[in-house]
Amino acid sequence: MSAMQVTVDAERLGQELAHLATYSDCKPPGVTRVLFTECDRRARGYLRRLCSDAGLKVREDAIGNLFARWPGTHPELGAVGSGSHIDAIPHAGRYDGTVGVLGALEAMRALRSAGFQPRRSIELLMFTSEEPTRFGVGCVGSRSLCGSLSADDLCRLRDADDHWFDHVRREAGCHGELSSVRLPDGYYSAFVELHIEQGPRLEAAGVPIGVVTAIAAPAALRVVIDGRGGHAGGVLMPDRRDALCTAAEAILAVEAAARGSGSPDTVATTGGCRVYPNAVNSIPSRVVLEIDIRDVNRESRDRAVAAIRSAVAAIAQRRNCTAVVEILHSDPPAAMAPAVVAAIESACRMLQLNCQRMVSRAYHDSLFMAQRFPTGMIFIPCRRGVSHHPDEFAEPEAIRRGVEVLAQTLAELAT
Repeated sequence: MSAMQVTVDAERLGQELAHLATYSDCKPPGVTRVLFTECDRRARGYLRRLCSDAGLKVREDAIGNLFARWPGTHPELGAVGSGSHIDAIPHAGRYDGTVGVLGALEAMRALRSAGFQPRRSIELLMFTSEEPTRFGVGCVGSRSLCGSLSADDLCRLRDADDHWFDHVRREAGCHGELSSVRLPDGYYSAFVELHIEQGPRLEAAGVPIGVVTAIAAPAALRVVIDGRGGHAGGVLMPDRRDALCTAAEAILAVEAAARGSGSPDTVATTGGCRVYPNAVNSIPSRVVLEIDIRDVNRESRDRAVAAIRSAVAAIAQRRNCTAVVEILHSDPPAAMAPAVVAAIESACRMLQLNCQRMVSRAYHDSLFMAQRFPTGMIFIPCRRGVSHHPDEFAEPEAIRRGVEVLAQTLAELAT
């Protein structure tokens, strides 16, 4: 199909992004918006109003995934979906996820203003709880929609204050059976997520659009190391079973496992370290490590996981400590659907925009959507690659171009 004359109202979109950022539990320019808090509820209400004002049919499922549909001439066909999330980790920025939600809304408004009539319905989807902030699991909404989280799994989730997910979602006004969340087969014929890159590559290359071909999937480990505590002055060095020294070696082993996986795409991070009793004059008796390992290739990622488990066991034995390694989750990487990738690249050609194929090393809701539906992602540059931080920024022109590409892609997929 030829390019449509689509006009994106970048000023309106910028104002909506700025207003959405005011629903925050921290001072600007930072944004904190945690699942089912009062701030999150008000932000959801704002999005519902925008979608209703745009003439879309709005519904919300039992866990707060929000759907806003533009019916096509053949509504019985699988819809074309687009969207992202609006929750934000503490002291984050205003663009992560929100560009994909409000950008999808603007793409739909622009297509409608251009006189486009979709054959397949086009639907905006705001995923609930992409961030793991409250319940310790990322992508709760998309996992549940695609069947990776069952109703029983959801009922077992609770936050740090011992609030159960099922109780909290009902307090937030989300009713219905948890078993009803999973989408039926064929619900979407295609799904496209617009997102800031959260990395520096596009900006460095001067390329306006990234076309994602694969999403690296994380495995998460928790390592509990037990030694023997004691007074820092009273226990001589030959007699020590220091859990933190053991953990220090284990952390270096995590780095070595990623470097030695045989894949340049393997990354591993020890992002959490809790020391007990955490007193300057007490030998650490226990350390809990939280480790993230990712790769677009599952085999090399799993080699790194195996190497970490083996190294931790050997280090603990040599240092006369014990170590228990728990795999919290291990998700498969996702390849983007060739037809959706082709549609995005076709849209870039129509708009005469350079694009670059790339891998996403951050994971997104599209990781789980790809398990059930043909999925693709569009990246736009973000300044210095900064994300999950108040300095996160995407140029209005970069956002406008991304929404134009999204609009053309949706038009092609919905025709």
